[in-house]
Amino acid sequence: MHHRHTLAAVAAGILLTAGIGATLPAGAANAPTTSASTPATAQVVNVRWGGHASFDRLVIDLRGTAPQVTVRQVGALHYDGSGERVPLAGKYFLAVVLSPATAHDDAGRSVYQGPRLTKIDLPALKGVALTGDFEGMVSIGAAFDTKPAFKTFLLHSPERVVVDIAHPVGCRA
Repeated sequence: MHHRHTLAAVAAGILLTAGIGATLPAGAANAPTTSASTPATAQVVNVRWGGHASFDRLVIDLRGTAPQVTVRQVGALHYDGSGERVPLAGKYFLAVVLSPATAHDDAGRSVYQGPRLTKIDLPALKGVALTGDFEGMVSIGAAFDTKPAFKTFLLHSPERVVVDIAHPVGCRA
């Protein structure tokens, strides 16, 4: 099963690098059994980023089994529920949706420790926002000044979603 999951991630990465939105399936067949410390529904606990020589990386940290992930380019970012526009500066935007997922526990308390809305000064990535934790979906938006060429994949132990955004070599972070 691991090879099928890896093949799906590679295929999704190829599609996403081509600028076509794609969905990464949840690793249901590889899902470990849940325990008291592992939630049945994935919890989004953090978003972080870093600059590398030829790409910027956005990482979404999870607790529990990775859910289905959809990444697509959108004309603007909007907060789930209210529909209000997210005030991130940029000309291009990516919407990352994880489902089923939450950013809160069963008592309704937030488990998300990352930024809610922040400007970033990397060569490609210019901002990130938590745009929703609504009806079993967690949404995260990213902003760019240039059209993002990106690939998305899952990493394990701990579970996380990675979005790599290419930029010209030699750009300073």
